[in-house]
Amino acid sequence: MLKQNVENLISTLPKKVRIVPATKTVAVDVINQLPSCGITEAGENKVQELLEKFDHVRGISWHFIGNLQTNKVKYIVDKVVMIQSVDRIALAQEIEKRCAKIDKVMDVLIEVNIGREESKGGVLVENFDELKDFILQQKHLRLKGIMTVLPIGAPDELYKQAFELKEKLRTEVPDADILSCGMSDDYQKAIGFGSDMIRPGSILFGQRNYDKV
Repeated sequence: MLKQNVENLISTLPKKVRIVPATKTVAVDVINQLPSCGITEAGENKVQELLEKFDHVRGISWHFIGNLQTNKVKYIVDKVVMIQSVDRIALAQEIEKRCAKIDKVMDVLIEVNIGREESKGGVLVENFDELKDFILQQKHLRLKGIMTVLPIGAPDELYKQAFELKEKLRTEVPDADILSCGMSDDYQKAIGFGSDMIRPGSILFGQRNYDKV
C-alpha cells in the first residue's frame, strides 16, 4: 500500500518538490520501506519519538518538524540534518551552542506563523527579521528558508504571503531557497503557490491514531 501511495503522490508533483513525510506514530517497519519507494527524508514532531526510532531506521535523513523545547535540543542535534521549526532566538541560540560542541553546521528553517494562530508555533511576520538576523550571525547555523503550517482552509493570500516572504529572504540569502509548506490536505495548493518541500502524512500512511503516542 505504501509503495502505491508514494507512486500516486509523486505522479502529481513537479520534480523539484521534496517529500519529507511526517512520520508521527508511524511504525519503524513502515518507515524502513520509504527508501525502496524513492523517499530518503522524513520528519518527526516529537523528540522522544525520534529517539525511539533513530537506531532502528536505515536510509533516512531526519528532519525535526515539530515544536522544539530548548532543553531537548541536545538530544537531536547529532541525529537530524535539518531543524525546520526554529521560531525564537532562544532556540536558535541553543542549537548553535549544541552544534558548536560537536563541530556541526545545522541547516535550519525559520517557522513562521503566517496564519497568526495562537495554537501553533512560529515567529510572527513582524518579528521575522530579528530572528533571521540572529541566525545569520551564528557560525553553526545555516539558514535554508522558511517553514509554515497554515490554517485548515487557509485563503490563497496566506500561501502567497509565505512565498513572498521566502522570496524576500532569498534576495538577501540566495541559498535560503526552501519553502516548506503543505501537508496531505493542502500540498497541491501549497505547490501551486511555490512550495518546494511538502510534509505529507495520512496520504501516505493512512489515518493515524495519535492517542497511542
